[in-house]
Amino acid sequence: MTAPLIAPLIPPRARPGGREHGRPGTARRLPVAVAPEVPAVPDDVLYGFGRMDESGRVADRAMISALGDQLTFTAAEGVVIARRDPGGMVTMASKPYLVIPAALRRRCGLRPGDRVLLAVFPARDALAACYFAVVDLALRAHAPVPGGEGRRP
Repeated sequence: MTAPLIAPLIPPRARPGGREHGRPGTARRLPVAVAPEVPAVPDDVLYGFGRMDESGRVADRAMISALGDQLTFTAAEGVVIARRDPGGMVTMASKPYLVIPAALRRRCGLRPGDRVLLAVFPARDALAACYFAVVDLALRAHAPVPGGEGRRP
């Protein structure tokens, strides 16, 4: 025994209250979202990041190679600045890492395992190592993140 065939259901070409395909009409235009303008990263800064070990070493070959052999260090509020200085007190090793002096690590609150953002300014012969808690504070001050307090990086 065979079941009877069911005829296909084909919708009509014109829908009530609509317009036919291919004909101009007064269709409602949907709103278009406008993307906010995002500033470009400056060409005169190189960014990277590293993790500080027990000896204060932060490694990032591309960032560290932009510095010279003799450096002068300064620090304030979670940011360590290394400047190329022929009379600097710190001599860079030929290794691809930067050693942050212990006194500056204590002043900035840096501990082994902390991640730091590295920003090299080649035109100024300087490198800034920013503790991620400082980066977090700057982000929250610029554009508050919903969800309350952040966690320690």
